[in-house]
Amino acid sequence: MYQWISMISLWAIPVMIAFILVLGWSRSVPVYETFVEGAKGGLTTTIRILPHLVAMMVAVTMFRQSGALEWLLSLLAPLLHILHIPEEIVPLALLRPITGTGSLAVATDMIAQYGPDSFLGRLAATMQGSTDTTLYVLTVYFGAVGIRNSAYALRVGLWSDLAGVIFSLIIVSYVFG
Repeated sequence: MYQWISMISLWAIPVMIAFILVLGWSRSVPVYETFVEGAKGGLTTTIRILPHLVAMMVAVTMFRQSGALEWLLSLLAPLLHILHIPEEIVPLALLRPITGTGSLAVATDMIAQYGPDSFLGRLAATMQGSTDTTLYVLTVYFGAVGIRNSAYALRVGLWSDLAGVIFSLIIVSYVFG
């Protein structure tokens, strides 16, 4: 079974690309020219969203380097203890809506420190997969298309992230606890 899954994962992307190319060719689509036009559009979008990306990266770096994260953790420690929430998971829960790379670094550090089969390793992996980078998505994608009023999307996204964190805690505690 493992060999089949490995084979499928190895060939999935090349087969999909070949399928798209053959399908485009069979429908007389100028595949290369269409690709180049898409790449031009991607470059234009990249230039348009670059200021948003820089602003988000500066804000995340300032949050982590200023000590604000540690200060917030010290404030939340009594509540976390009452709710039986591991303090080690809070940086991941706080950073995940902001930055995918930053939260992946936190999750990777936790898995390296505690092990992939530990409660915290499983919780970090589940939380990483159950939440999204809400603020990043709003900043980049809404900025790219010029949407200015993102209040409802922000609320829905953050509530969804909170639900992902809560259900990650519940399910991992129930299944592996």
